[in-house]
Amino acid sequence: MIQVTLPDGSVRSFDKPVSVGEVAANIGAGLAKAALAGKVDGKLVDTSYVIDSPVHLGVVTDKDADGLEIIRHSTAHLLAYAVKELYPDAQVTIGPVIEDGFFYDFSYKRAFTVEDLEKIEAKMTELAKKDEKVERKVLPRDEAVAYFKGIGEAYKAEIIASIPSDEDVSLYSEGAFTDLCRGPHVPSTGKLKHFKLMKVAGAYWRGDHRNEMLTRVYGTAWAKKEDLDQYLFRLEEAEKRDHRKLGRLLDLFHVQDDAPGMVFWHPNGWKIWQVVEQYMRKVYEENGYQEVRAPMILDRTLWEKSGHWENYQDAMFTTKSEKHDYALKPMNCPGHVLIYNSGLHSYKELPLRYGEFGSCHRNESSGSLHGIMRVRGFVQDDGHIFCTEDQIQDECIAFNTLLKKVYADFGFSDIIYKISTRPEKRVGSDEVWDKAESALKNALDAAGAPWEELKGEGAFYGPKIEYSLKDALGRVWQCGTMQVDFNVPVRLGAEYVGEDNTRRHPVMLHRAILGSLERFIGILLENHAGALPLWLAPRQIAVASITSDQNEYVEKVVQRLKNAGLRAESDLRADKISYKIRELSLQKLPYIAVCGGKEAEANAVAVRGRGNLDLGVMPVEKFIELATSLNRPGAHLT
Repeated sequence: MIQVTLPDGSVRSFDKPVSVGEVAANIGAGLAKAALAGKVDGKLVDTSYVIDSPVHLGVVTDKDADGLEIIRHSTAHLLAYAVKELYPDAQVTIGPVIEDGFFYDFSYKRAFTVEDLEKIEAKMTELAKKDEKVERKVLPRDEAVAYFKGIGEAYKAEIIASIPSDEDVSLYSEGAFTDLCRGPHVPSTGKLKHFKLMKVAGAYWRGDHRNEMLTRVYGTAWAKKEDLDQYLFRLEEAEKRDHRKLGRLLDLFHVQDDAPGMVFWHPNGWKIWQVVEQYMRKVYEENGYQEVRAPMILDRTLWEKSGHWENYQDAMFTTKSEKHDYALKPMNCPGHVLIYNSGLHSYKELPLRYGEFGSCHRNESSGSLHGIMRVRGFVQDDGHIFCTEDQIQDECIAFNTLLKKVYADFGFSDIIYKISTRPEKRVGSDEVWDKAESALKNALDAAGAPWEELKGEGAFYGPKIEYSLKDALGRVWQCGTMQVDFNVPVRLGAEYVGEDNTRRHPVMLHRAILGSLERFIGILLENHAGALPLWLAPRQIAVASITSDQNEYVEKVVQRLKNAGLRAESDLRADKISYKIRELSLQKLPYIAVCGGKEAEANAVAVRGRGNLDLGVMPVEKFIELATSLNRPGAHLT
């Protein structure tokens, strides 16, 4: 008898080998219809997989995360099937699952167009409706190479040829199309119902610019129509919130090819920057950080000592002077160690906290640059804490508390915590790693923060916490970090005099809350759709006259607002007030104050809040009280 143990602990017995699909049918017709794959002793398999010994089995449906990934993987194959039906001369290469969808790269005599995507998607729908069976077969490597060469699929043959010769490979067929794949796949194409092709892009074969440029087709697939609709809605909203569009609309910044990956900040955008930076500067001052400033260009020998030259050289901008090699700093930590090393320190001085709005440069590939979210030149709200091993936990707890307050002030309350633990290749003893990892875990536990462990993903010099924010659309942005470093202080000779009068190396905690200020401002813009809280808005209040008779009164109101610390401006244009309001509203100002003859006589203003909210006529002093109450971190205009 073959015993199959199910997730609920129950056992089904069979007197002969049985497929996953047959087990599902034995459980119930509904499950048999919903089954997409199986999980046999933790391994995903097709529903056709035959069980011939006792196992633990879970039947995978579209309600499972694994099921959704299988749907997306199978839809990528359906895409390739449709392309081959429409464009027989096209060659298929690779088609993996990615976040929220999939892509497939094709070699063809021309790039695919938007019109092609419409035809391909229609063909995919047609093929899915045929509900053709998806079948798996295994071939020896050389036989599989010969098969794909025989049907003119040179790229597939090249991929398979890179597999060791003594290994078999699995192929999946649906209708007239056969593809290389580990699987598993849905049992038939009829399971694929809710998908959409999104865009085309260029991609080099195997990611090498020396190879052929292929056409990459991106798509998305979901288990339910409502899930697909919600995803497309989120994309539409994200398009409206695109920080690059908002940057142009609100005259905040621009980027151009004269300085790729660098930001040209306009007055409005620089005002946001200054508000954010000054806020963080106050955070430094109130939490025991000493602000420092290290050089932007440092000698190559320093980067070799720190280990960055060996591990990070390709991302560094370099220059020469008087037969010396130099690099623009990609990070601030070595400079902070040199500042620390400029004097002798006692254990009584620790922890010693340095903070810097450090300007860094990294030679990111041009294809990865994205507005102000991914740049080559950026500024970090960087900080380094020099402490003893016994102080790690207290510093991590204090930092975590501070970080939560800062994020809340900017309007973020949904934080995701991840701890990356020791990798296989590392420096430092297991005892020290135990202490560091425990300190990070205890810090999050003390804050009541649920966290996920990323085993083996820490840096070679120490573990770290990653802090990610979830925005208004549910998108996740990794921003803050706390890293424990036993390595750089040793390599660069940082020391302190201990209680026993011996020289010891401090532990160095690398920490950032916002991360790149450029990127964080981009996140703020997209989260708030450009409608920033009043304290962050570069233009807070416009005071508009109805006729020129009120111009002098308007200027007096503006001055009173400025005296109260508000960013106010006058609109004395000779246009109709309806036009002024409409134009100012597009600029997403928190408040528009309208002044006509009646308002001037009563020393009042007619106030409109963002979103065409009519707040009525109120005395100027009352309006100042309202605005100043919101002109502070953590105040969010509704």
